[in-house]
Order: sequence, then structure tokens, then C-alpha cells
Amino acid sequence: MKISQYLLALLCPIILLSSCNKSDDDVATDTKSSFTLEFEHQVNGSPLALNTTTYKNAKGEDFKINVFKYYVSNIKLSKADGTTYLLPESYFLIDESKPASKLITVNDVPTGDYTKIEYTIGVDYARNFAGAQTGALDPINGMFWTWNSGYIFVKLEGTSPQSTAANNLLTFHIGGVVDPNNTIRTYSTEINAANPLRIRMDSKPDMHFMVNAASLFTGTTDVSFATLNFTMGGANSVIVANNYAKGLFRLDHIHN
Repeated sequence: MKISQYLLALLCPIILLSSCNKSDDDVATDTKSSFTLEFEHQVNGSPLALNTTTYKNAKGEDFKINVFKYYVSNIKLSKADGTTYLLPESYFLIDESKPASKLITVNDVPTGDYTKIEYTIGVDYARNFAGAQTGALDPINGMFWTWNSGYIFVKLEGTSPQSTAANNLLTFHIGGVVDPNNTIRTYSTEINAANPLRIRMDSKPDMHFMVNAASLFTGTTDVSFATLNFTMGGANSVIVANNYAKGLFRLDHIHN
């Protein structure tokens, strides 16, 4: 009797450990769960504060930001084996003035380990010509050009002493889907295989992205507000889109 109790005491931790490992590593088939995308806005490493804080662009020019918002859409996740999952109807408007918009919960995602994420910065071609829509794409959000039948993908407004516009305004409304002025851009990043996005029934991970608003003004072309302070589509918007395509988003970490 004493030997049996002794063996049981030795085996219990092993059984418990084995059970824990199994539930952590094995993914039941045909199950779905959720995860969150969190966007933290900065300007070259400093927290973004609307209307108050003065920042400098790559040319050393001072500026303030009054409005900063953008679309993230067509989110696609990939596994190490090459299989992908495209989230249906994934259109989200992130707005610095609305803190709740910076934390997105994505539901009904197949469980598994994902090693890559990509998404559109803006709104895809088809939706730009589908007319006014609802939800994040509702014109009431101030991101739709009724005169141009299309969406503003990234909107930044502010002021700079170097701006030659009236009241030193900065107006960067980036959009357009027709070549040569197509401003649809895609962000993608590999996820560390040692710490993939682990979606489980009992685990809802969080992906934390840093978003650098100043990337609109540097990357491919350093922008001077003395010469470029207003754009609503066209060639100048392409310049800005090419900039932020390189540096707007950075995956900082994942909480699994």
C-alpha cells in the first residue's frame, strides 16, 4: 500500500505536466476563437498628443497634429505551412480621437499558430467604387470623398509655422486607386516562429502595433511643409503613401 501511494505521488506531477503540454500544443480541428489588434500612436517615438505637442519632421520643421486616422482592411493571417486565412469584411477605422477604435477584436478566426500578418492600409479597389456604405465605411466618418467617389485611406491634419497654406494648415488626405496615382499600400510582417500568434479556444492573444504618424513625411522622400502642405489625392499623395508604406506600422509584441 505504501509503495502504491509512493508511485502515485511520483506519477501525478508527470501526468499533470503531460496534460498541460497537450492542451497547449494540440489544436482541436474546426474550432474558432478571437484575438485583438492594438494600435499605439506615436511620432518618432514620442506619444501622439492631438492639438498640443509640437514635433519635428525630417527637415527639422515644427508641426502639430489635430487629426490622425486611417483604415486597416483585408486582414490576412498565414501559418508556417503556407495556409492562409483572410478575415471576411475586415474594414476598420482607427482614429486617435477615439481611444476605443485603437483596440480591435477579431472574432471567428480558426485556431492555430500564425506566423505572418498582412493588411491593406486603406480600402481595396472594389469598395472604392461601391458607393457610400455602412459601418467603418460610412461617409459619416469623414473619410469619403463624395466628389471623387472614393475613400480617404489616411488623414492627417495639423499646423506648421513653415506651411504656406492659410493659417499655416497641414492637410494630408491620402487616397486614390487609379494609376498612376494609386495609393493603396499593404503592410506585412513575419511573426517570430518562437512566439507565433497562438489562437486557442482558451487563449485570446493581443497583437500590439506601434504606429508612427511622422512616417508620412519621411521614408522615401523627406517632405518639407514649405513646399508640400496640402494634398487630396494625386501625385503628392503617392509621395506620402510611399513614405508611410515603409514605416507607418511596426509589430512591437504579442501577448499570447
